[in-house]
Amino acid sequence: MINPKRLLILFVLAAMIAVMTAGARETPDNSQSKNTPTSPAIGATGMVSSAHPIATQAGLDILAAGGNAFDAAIAVAATLNVVEPMMSGVGGYGAMVIYDASKREMKFLDSSGRVPVTLNSDVFRPPTPDYQKNRVGAKSVSTPGNANAWEALSKSHGKIEWRRLFDAAIKAADEGFVISQKTAEHIKSEFNAFPDQAKSIYGRNGEPLKAGDRLTQKDLAASLRMIAGQGAKAIHGGELGKAIDSTMREAGGFLTIDDLRKNRAEWRQPVSIDYRGYKMITAGAPTNAWNGLLRLGIMSRFDLTSLGHNSVAYLHRYAEATKLAYQARLKFASDPDITPPPLNKLLSEKYWTEEAAKINPQQATPFAPPTISSNSSGSSGSSGQEEHTTHYVVADAQGNVVTATQTLGNLFGSKAMAKGTGIWLNNSLAYSTFEPKGNPMDAFPGRRKLAGFCPVIVMRDGKPWIAIGTPGGHTIVQTVPQMVMNLIDFRMDVQQAITAPRVSFAEPDVIAVDNGVPDSVRKELSAMGHNIRVRSLGNAHGLTIEYDAKGKPIRFTGGADPRGEGAAIGLNASSGVARTASGK
Repeated sequence: MINPKRLLILFVLAAMIAVMTAGARETPDNSQSKNTPTSPAIGATGMVSSAHPIATQAGLDILAAGGNAFDAAIAVAATLNVVEPMMSGVGGYGAMVIYDASKREMKFLDSSGRVPVTLNSDVFRPPTPDYQKNRVGAKSVSTPGNANAWEALSKSHGKIEWRRLFDAAIKAADEGFVISQKTAEHIKSEFNAFPDQAKSIYGRNGEPLKAGDRLTQKDLAASLRMIAGQGAKAIHGGELGKAIDSTMREAGGFLTIDDLRKNRAEWRQPVSIDYRGYKMITAGAPTNAWNGLLRLGIMSRFDLTSLGHNSVAYLHRYAEATKLAYQARLKFASDPDITPPPLNKLLSEKYWTEEAAKINPQQATPFAPPTISSNSSGSSGSSGQEEHTTHYVVADAQGNVVTATQTLGNLFGSKAMAKGTGIWLNNSLAYSTFEPKGNPMDAFPGRRKLAGFCPVIVMRDGKPWIAIGTPGGHTIVQTVPQMVMNLIDFRMDVQQAITAPRVSFAEPDVIAVDNGVPDSVRKELSAMGHNIRVRSLGNAHGLTIEYDAKGKPIRFTGGADPRGEGAAIGLNASSGVARTASGK
């Protein structure tokens, strides 16, 4: 017999999506909520927040069906592949930090993959003709690993049958969904670079789809059915892998079926620091998430509450701290199998104190990159500021938590789509540092690819309190610390912490600021020597958990970034009520 409370939950959630997709010429999904959310979503038995309401819905359906946070996370990721195809998918890579409540264990699941073994990195450097184009095209494709990571998570921690986790994604791909203004803009900006097969999917009569149009992805639906039926081997050696191999050969890429076959998702140890009595836990190497912890460490040397949130004094110190941490990334980031970053030094209070002492409270210090690197972006003009990635968070009634960042690199990755599959392939290698040749962040055949993801779980009294993260290229490890400080130092709720304006350093020597930073503050920062530019920074998602005296989760709050168009939705199985917080 169907549980009537569960049925009511599903009806409420389905109704929400139906409202978003109704209409004769079908209203774009971001037209329904123009206002910035002012309060977090609330739930009693779970929380999901992701960059698209349909993906959030997919995760909630799995929770309502008896799945746990790990099951729901896979459903969210697979559905984001469909409804946010420019940001992530099985052709991409990522990092996931999870908390297993039954084992009281924190783990990091790495799906970043390895650089193709046949790579010749000289194609990304002069005097090779078209070396700049090579940095973002088919030659920049590295080994995808997301499907292997989803399967590893399902096998080790899941409850629900693997096949069931793809139902929502397959339906959205098969039946289509209404695209928003922002998605339409992304399609339009990249459309001319699409192969013909992709233009037929993302366009009509040779023109890119517009806001309000329905995007249907039949090839991708078939690919997801294959993965649902066969597992990740469909990509990593099976029929889909062979299609990827064939496409790469035709396009002159380095990725081969052998790279796909050898790929493994890797369970690795997370890294952590203490910040004002709370334990900050994030992904370890080969991600550069430690660089976000370093920023928190440097800022822990200051009394932030007395400085005031987003005051000139506060933002100046953070701008200087983030430049110091950026220098450390350029100097110390490396494949952990070759030259592990010296985390015992970088994450020590002694080092934080030394770095904080370098900050002049009255004047900006010009950024000086280490001599080892002369081009840290390595991305052919990409600013590293865009939201070309996705992040999502999930928590369940048992206290299991997932915080995950996944990406294709740039919008639609390399713009290479495996023929007949609907699968976009990443341009991971674009984020290497190609000059000088052989520097620690160059692209080396067969080595792990470094990534700047920073999925964070904050522990309080031995239990997960916060799960949070964001996309944003090089800004990721700069945005996450600001949100954590908003929650801890300035006692904001999770929605306020995500919504608050933020700043970020960008090479060569720019401080990017959100629109919400007042003009008067910008002018004072400029007078102190900061080169200010106004940009939108990130598309974050987060949640918090509260517990009763016995340690049982009793209340969840969630936040969705108003800079995006996603949704946080809380689950309340006792009353059938779901309360939401949505982006634009």
